[in-house]
Amino acid sequence: MSSDRPAGEAASPTAGDPAPREDATAPAPSPDHPEAPADPAPATAPRGQAERPGEPEADEATADPDTTADQRPAPPSEAAREAEPAGEADEPPHEAEPTSEADARPREAGEVSEAGPEAGPAAEATGGARVAAPSEGEAAAGGSAGGGKRSAAAEALAAAVRAVERGEADAASFFTSARGRSASARPGGARPDSPGHAAPTPGAAPQAATPHAAGPAGPADGAPTAPSGGAGSGGAPASGPAPTATAGAPAAAGHGAGPSGVGSPAGGVGGARVPSAGAAGGPAELDEMRQVLAAGGAPPHLAEQVVRALGEGAGPVLRDDPWQLLAVPGVRPEQADGFARALLGPDCGPGDERRSRALVTWLLERAALEGHTARESATLRDALSQHAVPDPDEALRDAVAEGVVLVFQDALETPGAAPAAEDDEAEQPVRVLLGLDRYALAEESLADGLARVINTFEPDAAADSAPGARPETDAAPESDAARESDAEPDAEAADPAPDWEALADAAPSPSAAELVRAAAGHGLVTHSGGESARAEAVALVAAAHARGLRAYAAAHTDDGRRRLGAALADSGLPASLAVTVAGLLAGAEGPGRDADGAFRLDLLAVLDAPQLDVEAAAALVESLPDGVRLVLSGDPGVLWSAGAGRVFADVVAARACPQVVSRKPDPGPIGELVSGIGIGELSQVEAPGKEVVIVPVRDAGDAVHRTVQLVADSVPRAIGVPVPDIQVITVGHGGAVGTRALNAALKERLNPGPGRFGGFDPGDRVAYAVAPGRTVTGTVTAAEPDGLRLDCGGEDVLVPRARVADTLRPGWAVTAHQAAGRRWPATVVVLPGDAGPLLTRAWVYTAFSRGERHLSVVHGAGPALPHAVAEVPAAERTTRLRALLRAQNATA
Repeated sequence: MSSDRPAGEAASPTAGDPAPREDATAPAPSPDHPEAPADPAPATAPRGQAERPGEPEADEATADPDTTADQRPAPPSEAAREAEPAGEADEPPHEAEPTSEADARPREAGEVSEAGPEAGPAAEATGGARVAAPSEGEAAAGGSAGGGKRSAAAEALAAAVRAVERGEADAASFFTSARGRSASARPGGARPDSPGHAAPTPGAAPQAATPHAAGPAGPADGAPTAPSGGAGSGGAPASGPAPTATAGAPAAAGHGAGPSGVGSPAGGVGGARVPSAGAAGGPAELDEMRQVLAAGGAPPHLAEQVVRALGEGAGPVLRDDPWQLLAVPGVRPEQADGFARALLGPDCGPGDERRSRALVTWLLERAALEGHTARESATLRDALSQHAVPDPDEALRDAVAEGVVLVFQDALETPGAAPAAEDDEAEQPVRVLLGLDRYALAEESLADGLARVINTFEPDAAADSAPGARPETDAAPESDAARESDAEPDAEAADPAPDWEALADAAPSPSAAELVRAAAGHGLVTHSGGESARAEAVALVAAAHARGLRAYAAAHTDDGRRRLGAALADSGLPASLAVTVAGLLAGAEGPGRDADGAFRLDLLAVLDAPQLDVEAAAALVESLPDGVRLVLSGDPGVLWSAGAGRVFADVVAARACPQVVSRKPDPGPIGELVSGIGIGELSQVEAPGKEVVIVPVRDAGDAVHRTVQLVADSVPRAIGVPVPDIQVITVGHGGAVGTRALNAALKERLNPGPGRFGGFDPGDRVAYAVAPGRTVTGTVTAAEPDGLRLDCGGEDVLVPRARVADTLRPGWAVTAHQAAGRRWPATVVVLPGDAGPLLTRAWVYTAFSRGERHLSVVHGAGPALPHAVAEVPAAERTTRLRALLRAQNATA
């Protein structure tokens, strides 16, 4: 790691010179590196807060997910800090940033294995077994949190839940509709029954059924309709329409969306879906909502958000159950309590059933922003106690009985213990989990889909000689490339296709050969490795094309797609074989879908797999044809997805398929530094070309000053990387060295202007929230009557005028979550003195690995940096996918 001054710098440092000091050979404590300051005292809430409860504060997990330590003394999960895609959610006016972790989310208690509330008949003590909710034989999901009459949508979903509980349908049917492909019509035949479920109901390509997909279009005939996302429903409240963009081809008719809603027909960067902006109700409904809000002392301008969150009939629903206001992003329990007191008067109390149901849903939605798909009952009990619920156990029982949440029992694993035999009658410890149906059903659908991929795959005759290939049948099945009606014009080769073993022998590296052999004989394979390992996935796609298969590679971001396309072109393949997951689901990229609604492909390699949240993964797997080869590839050291779940880690931990680990390290000093961080070591590396430079700073002002100097002068002059190719990465949005402060300083230096067009000027670098969890960086090129035009990596995008304030933020500085899946020629990572509580090994690994040629570290965190690398792994997420996959393996 170099501490020498870059070539061309003056011999003696000056106050404005950001070049590294001579003694800065590694991030280590020194007098210039003070430790993080003590936690600030929590600020007192403004007087009158209870009187105006609907004025939402900035919700740290939604409105301002990445903040600095001066605002939050306790380290949150990484996903909660990046839950809002552009860095800040749709922030209602007059918001105040939370001042402490306690203000932002409930404190989590330690996980315990004791049984939770008596929610009905005991579930089987197996991984992922669901406990039926005792409501006279019904498990009503969704509906109002207030126990009033449920809407037609809630009743439809409740009927669908009851069908699953009675074994008449499986979880995957929640994401399919009556029209579309049937299981028997798939190329590979009917989908096999999954453990614990009856045969799946035939359905179409996945249809969006979450609040993110709100719009004027109704559900398909026969498809269950999700509730609108109220506090008592299983769905997450919608935070507003997604951005509209001009880039991207529209999807073909009938292309559905999966659980996350990312697959609906849409334009935009990478084919991101674009819900209708007219889903917030008509003028009469908005007027009625304003009257209800005014009666409760809440700002009338929240009317559109409330109607969007609660759906049809929102006015009467909110009047009868004021705590449904918690469905609006940014509203906190104390604000909803004040609103309820104003409407209900003396009938309002902390033990009100409507309040407890809304709080349970709110807590689980908050947990999802932190990456959890379910929470232990003990954790929820503790959180309810902190919100003054007098009887948390009774509150949880009521929430289960009313269908607000679902209950599960997952088998606990004892480290080092041998797996229990099938005939072992010894009682196995379990943990009781509670979850919203949205995420629970997505995980079950994903587990069923992965089991289908594994079980319907049949290696072709040429793969039988590959090591590890499974002998499935006596007769060789039809080749993947010979599927009738789906074969592409170039699928038939004049010469016989080489066999898999010959292709593996011709692979560019031993790890690539191992990956080719694994994919030859198995339907599902995981592949782990750093940036260099992406070449192995490209080699697999090339080998599959040599076999005559329709193979594609999918990345998480548009930048990843462009880099993949360049690598494929270097291999002699079309760059169009590289797609984004969102673009593939939307139909804007890739091969499209066949008559049955499945993707027209034989092999799909998903790179950046750790960035897949459970809903996007469920939508993707549901859209795969039977007999497909699916490779999940990614770097296990990076930050997990911004959305709920940890799909890649769970699939690897479940050992449900072959696992290939790349043995090819990333090159150069940056690769050497990052490889050490991945195993918990922060060591000095030799950087003769100034590839890695450490710049110590004393305080926040010094950090901002040196960051601006690095971007504007030192790196372009000494390293030769132009300013547009330099990206600043910091720990959060707020604080003296957050993205807001850095972006303001960088704009003043690089592109000063009044911000005449929605706060932006032509030439401004921006971060554009394409979809939840997906941010792209670009540059404002022009302002037009219809909106702002951006250049996003060479792609022309128009952001409508009405969406500029919600989807665009200055983008010279971003957070590590926003940077995940992207790389730049040079990066400047800023670690202020108060960043220590927010640092984890995964955060440092992700931030330090974004630069291709150069990494500058503006370092003021002192010993907190090596401590985070050595001793602070990523925060655990509570999920069910691993248990579901293991249960399926046990019964296979």
